[in-house]
Amino acid sequence: MKKLLNTLKHNFTFHNSQFTIILPMTIYQKKASALERRTVVFSVQLIKQLGVYSGDKVLKSLISQVVRSATSIGANYAEANNASSKQDFKNKIYISKKEAAETRYWLTVLQELLPTEDLSKLRQEALELTLIFQKIVSSLKMANAK
Repeated sequence: MKKLLNTLKHNFTFHNSQFTIILPMTIYQKKASALERRTVVFSVQLIKQLGVYSGDKVLKSLISQVVRSATSIGANYAEANNASSKQDFKNKIYISKKEAAETRYWLTVLQELLPTEDLSKLRQEALELTLIFQKIVSSLKMANAK
């Protein structure tokens, strides 16, 4: 029993002042956590790479816009994972998808304006996030059609 509890502690632990409840993470929770982490890493990488241009008068508004759309991907996904209803979940996922597509657009514009800056990895990640969220949206539509 002690071995099982130690194994479960690595997955999830909830502390209360009187006792500890240990619950294993489901496969869905693990995938959701991994995707949420991926959106955080994407946002941080984008900010680090493009933040150096935020002082440029011409690029400032574009950098601000791409940072807002990029960080909104993960913020909406985090909200989706805490949604109050299936419809709320669907709406937040759809917004995440739209923000990922918008981010890719702004990265394409910035790539044209900054030809020496390699934004291909960020653009690829924005595309992959768009496709992931599109797949979730499509799966939800298929589940509702049944």
